[in-house]
Amino acid sequence: MKQLIETIVKPLVDFPEDVRVNVLEDEHRVTYQLSVNKTDMGKVIGKQGRVAKAIRTVVYAAGSSQQKKIFLEIGE
Repeated sequence: MKQLIETIVKPLVDFPEDVRVNVLEDEHRVTYQLSVNKTDMGKVIGKQGRVAKAIRTVVYAAGSSQQKKIFLEIGE
């Protein structure tokens, strides 16, 4: 899943080397924390959050077979 997030986000940004995905796993949930360069935040979020919503949709669909709930947090 981490690789999927990186594959989706890296082509969108100007600084792909700054893309980081941290994984926090709990008993009932998995949280992926995506961090990008400050100047790339707008590209990842998109107008009215459309790009971020699309990324989340793909990640949630890919993780729907898992027993745990999946969350994607986007930050700097």
